Amino acid sequence: MGLLRVWAIRWDLAKINYRIHTDAIKENLIPPELTNTQISIVYTGEADVLNMALFGMTAKEWRDSHPNLSGNIRDHANVPLLVCLANLEKLNTVFIE
Repeated sequence: MGLLRVWAIRWDLAKINYRIHTDAIKENLIPPELTNTQISIVYTGEADVLNMALFGMTAKEWRDSHPNLSGNIRDHANVPLLVCLANLEKLNTVFIE
């Protein structure tokens, strides 16, 4: 199997765990009285906890330091980082629940 295909499989895994992670956030961390802006901050904060643990920077810090790249920090991660990200998302889901 080619490296690109392996990367795509790992990216799919990370996307699946991302959905599980965001569902846990929605169900456990977001009270109904929050505004859309506040809800966005909760999601961003949880994502950046994982970004800091894995990449050593927040998504905004990555965008600011890579203005010439499209996408986000996770789009540019290698296969081992994507595997770690999938595992971190799953663990954080358990912690949130």
